Amino acid sequence: MELLQTLINGVLTGFVYGVVALSFVVIYRASRIVNLAQGQVVMVSAFFVWLFVLHLAWPVWIGLPAALAASICLGALIERAVFRRLIGQPVFSVVMASIGLLILIQGSAQLLFGAQTRPFPQVLPAGAWAVGPLLLNKALLIGAVLTLVTTEALHRFFTNTRAGLRLAAVAEDHVTAMSLGVSVQRATAIAWMLGTALALMAAVILLSGTVLGLQAAEIGLRALPVALLGGLESVRGAGLAGVLIGVGEALASRFLDPYTAGAASQVFPYVLMILVLLVRPQGLFGWKKIERL
Repeated sequence: MELLQTLINGVLTGFVYGVVALSFVVIYRASRIVNLAQGQVVMVSAFFVWLFVLHLAWPVWIGLPAALAASICLGALIERAVFRRLIGQPVFSVVMASIGLLILIQGSAQLLFGAQTRPFPQVLPAGAWAVGPLLLNKALLIGAVLTLVTTEALHRFFTNTRAGLRLAAVAEDHVTAMSLGVSVQRATAIAWMLGTALALMAAVILLSGTVLGLQAAEIGLRALPVALLGGLESVRGAGLAGVLIGVGEALASRFLDPYTAGAASQVFPYVLMILVLLVRPQGLFGWKKIERL
């Protein structure tokens, strides 16, 4: 029973990682940019929820949509002010801009909200449901269901809708997409707004009823191996990779952390990511590219 409980906790936690990984995926699919500041976007989205629901004391049913609108505007601002100008530029320039954005958002959040922790609104139910001898965390279970529904909806969006197919065309090649009359700027703007909306969803699932601080940005570094492991172009791969890493982390925490001073669960996602990428550089479910010279 103890092993089964550990596995269940790992699966539910992995789905939270999968939500953040999805935000990496939708941005990359259109802009070919790995946003290293996505964890900071999750953190700022969480501060938006705190601002509207607790600080301004708006009802949750009003505060959450307001926070969602603010997060989407943040995504559109980042895309327009920073990354739109870097379309087609060398990868090194994009990476450096992403690192600079990470530092800028982190510093701005500390300046505006302070470094102290504060309570986060109880958006999802607290406690756990008992299923026999097992306990299912309510917030994580609801988050897992939301992740599955969102993943399937995004998959159908990218494969069955005209707007989604435009994003897929942009992801394949910016120049080719523009030659076919597809607006790369519009596609990347949509992707960034979707990415920040997913960041808000992850913040609510992860922090509901707990505390909020600058350390919430660490979820981005935890979820980046999930996105790379699943494949930066694969929507469904993000959830599956999240489960793999979540279960691995839970097992490492239960059986290895006592002998490694807690280090095993911290390094496990990155070790697994490196091992897989050595065999499949595109990730488990990413697109394998063939280039003609």
